[in-house]
Amino acid sequence: MKQFKNRWEIQRNWQLIFPFLGILGIIYSAFKVAKAFTSAFHISITVIATLVISLALLKFILFLFKKLENKWIVDHKWEMIRIFMVFAITGSSSVYIGRPIIKLLGITKENLNIFVYWVLYIIIGLVFYQILLVTFGWLFGQFNFFWTFEKKMLRRFGLGRFLE
Repeated sequence: MKQFKNRWEIQRNWQLIFPFLGILGIIYSAFKVAKAFTSAFHISITVIATLVISLALLKFILFLFKKLENKWIVDHKWEMIRIFMVFAITGSSSVYIGRPIIKLLGITKENLNIFVYWVLYIIIGLVFYQILLVTFGWLFGQFNFFWTFEKKMLRRFGLGRFLE
């Protein structure tokens, strides 16, 4: 455990919650993927597939951590887990918020061309994603990181003039 804490620069025990939640998120995601592909098989196949996918996801995420370790400026490595969690929660939340907003605006697949519907759906989702990214970043104690990230993103969209 000491080696794990040193690797992730964890000084206090409460900080262990982020690696723990990250591992739970990986296992849950792997289970959902495995269940989608193995629903017709016995539960033991789903469990084995979940373990295999979990290990593959873990390896991929650790690879991402290595790549982003020098690019993202954070005080401690364990904060990167919080950042990944914010991105995951924000992506899911923007979809859940975007759907009812589109229905409220009367935008449906039936009354619009399917291409126009999906373009509007993506634009509305993107707007809520930007707002939620900063909000969840603040809730997870990473406001400065996400505000800087947001400003870069808005400049890339050509909306940097609104920041001044």
